[in-house]
Amino acid sequence: MTKQTKKNSTILLTKEEAQTAKDWFLLDATGKTLGRFSSEVAKILRGKHRPDFTSHVDGGAGVVIINASKIKVTGAKAAQKIYRYYTGSMGGMREVPYRIMQARKPDYIIRHAVKGMMPKTRLAEAQLKKLRIFGDDQHDMPAQQPIKVIT
Repeated sequence: MTKQTKKNSTILLTKEEAQTAKDWFLLDATGKTLGRFSSEVAKILRGKHRPDFTSHVDGGAGVVIINASKIKVTGAKAAQKIYRYYTGSMGGMREVPYRIMQARKPDYIIRHAVKGMMPKTRLAEAQLKKLRIFGDDQHDMPAQQPIKVIT
């Protein structure tokens, strides 16, 4: 008689299973450090917080961030960090310091940091569409019933 042993099997998330389990999380950025906070957001968007994480399937959750204007950076980054973009014309390189960007578009700071932590693929672009960022403590996403995460 042969003894039957149970083999360890890897659980792979299918596209159909991933569509049914879409949660939304509400995160508060008040007093959080930009890099550490952004890495947690990227982890949730990709689905790495789930035990059945599959890299080629969008199994991540949606994220709603409030109080984006109250995010902080450490050290001298508030004075030294610069956001660059190119307008497309000759000599069109523009540089915006962190403090001015925080006053103008506080949501861009977090979106830029999270996008840099995501893989450069079509799947990551689709996952970034589930990121909603609001500068103050009000959001317009009550229909998604976001789960408040206490960190």
